[in-house]
Amino acid sequence: MPPRSTRPTVPLEDDDYPAYTMGRAAEMLGTTPAFLRALGEHRLITPLRSEGGHRRYSRYQLRIAARARELVDQGTPIEAACRIVILEDQLEEAQRINEELRARRTGEPGPSSA
Repeated sequence: MPPRSTRPTVPLEDDDYPAYTMGRAAEMLGTTPAFLRALGEHRLITPLRSEGGHRRYSRYQLRIAARARELVDQGTPIEAACRIVILEDQLEEAQRINEELRARRTGEPGPSSA
């Protein structure tokens, strides 16, 4: 039987897939496109560009932006909020790597092995 469609499927499970337009991302976060542009200027998130040059955001980027918005809403300057989120993300990654290394040493499966 021939395939139903020759169009590629959208990787719905991929957190890094740039599925959201700037307008939709801003709407989902309850913020403005200007806020998302500011996060880009402070190098917190770098959206991919569509063929037409429009910004596209992934679910991962939206989670990062949501955390930055939370801090800004609490009164943290945007520059500081971006730095805090970057450091939190780096810490989370380092902890994940440490957990994997410990698991290898003890012979237990790590989080990515499950």
